[in-house]
Amino acid sequence: MPLLARVPPGRAGRLWLRRRTATAERGREQLDRKLRVLVPQALRRREQLERSLRAWEQACAEAQTWLLRASVISGQDAVRHALPSAPTSVELVWATAVGVTFPTDALLVEPELRAGAPVSNAAVAPAVEAFRAALQAGAQAACDERAVHLVESEVAVTRRRLRALEKRWLPWLEDALRTLELTLEQTEQEDTMRRRRAGGTPPDRGRP
Repeated sequence: MPLLARVPPGRAGRLWLRRRTATAERGREQLDRKLRVLVPQALRRREQLERSLRAWEQACAEAQTWLLRASVISGQDAVRHALPSAPTSVELVWATAVGVTFPTDALLVEPELRAGAPVSNAAVAPAVEAFRAALQAGAQAACDERAVHLVESEVAVTRRRLRALEKRWLPWLEDALRTLELTLEQTEQEDTMRRRRAGGTPPDRGRP
């Protein structure tokens, strides 16, 4: 580990390693708690996306059916006149879970219809509503797809960080701390022996 050179010598090094071990332990607990929140959230977002995609597919099929009917019954001019005066925009509603922000809903901001548009036509009006529903379903599907990407990406990053802590950083800290404590213990024993010899006290050989 490159950080080995940064470990202070002696007792200062032991304190340094203990503090970082405690920090790493807290980090592991936080990452584990984060995963316990994010993994179920990712599953819910994935299920929501699957429902949204099915709804979008059905809405598109319905819109195509009504477009064909409107074109046959009312003609292309009536369909063109039913177009809005400007593009529709989408506003997203956002939520946050354990620091991850993701969209949850898509809201359509629709312009007014063209003046004189035949909205009451028996074929065009349902076609307009069908395409509005398809647009809403598509926007929601795109919203849910983005949410899945953001949450699942955070799950992957969190898992990598947790794995790095558990497989590399914590084992290294614990091993370095054990090694340093053994070294300190041996040094203390040697210092004790030297002080006894210097003071004329024979070493304790276990005699009663």
